[in-house]
Amino acid sequence: MLSYVKYAIVMQNLILLTLLPLICLTGCQDRLPDTPQSYLALGDSYTIGESVPETERWPVLLTASLRSMGQNIADPRIVARTGWTTSELSAAIEQAQISDTFELVSLLIGVNNQYRRYPIARYETEFTQLLETALAFAGGRKERVFVLSIPDYGVTPFGQQRNPAQIATELDQYNQVARTICASYEVAFYDITPISREALSDSSLIADDGLHPSGKMYARWVSLIEKEVKKQLR
Repeated sequence: MLSYVKYAIVMQNLILLTLLPLICLTGCQDRLPDTPQSYLALGDSYTIGESVPETERWPVLLTASLRSMGQNIADPRIVARTGWTTSELSAAIEQAQISDTFELVSLLIGVNNQYRRYPIARYETEFTQLLETALAFAGGRKERVFVLSIPDYGVTPFGQQRNPAQIATELDQYNQVARTICASYEVAFYDITPISREALSDSSLIADDGLHPSGKMYARWVSLIEKEVKKQLR
């Protein structure tokens, strides 16, 4: 009888040892230590990197920079297209039917709202909705979401042929709206607009199309934000 009890105890312990890794896999942590952290980048032409090679897109450069600092992060999933407004980005996200959550989510959107002369109140409403969507993709973790300001295209050859002063004023208004909304949600807001304005006197910051940032400018953005973004991933 005693030997049977000992046998039963041994078998019970073996079963527990077998199940323990599965229990920990589902309950002890959200992600295995060796699994790269996922990154979702939402935006428009600035995020997809219009007129620059894929390797020079700022989300790709940011990922490479984070890896160089020891962060285990996967290649970014980018949902962005040249010309998208806030509503078009929202529609694309819905169409993509993304069900995953991500360790990092970025958002840069709004220049095409300004370019098409949409009411800024519309941007305020739709940007808020997009930020809430970004937060949902991050599993509600506000510390894993960040927003980049809209760069000033008025300093580019394309913008100089229009009304660069008006463009600058309106984009400042758009960025203030985004900054205020981000503050209310306690989401990081990184102001890259001053860097974009350096292109007025430095043509190397502009892509060959005379409108979008060059890889050099995108690298400047990454240099500005990389250390703070890394802190967000802790």
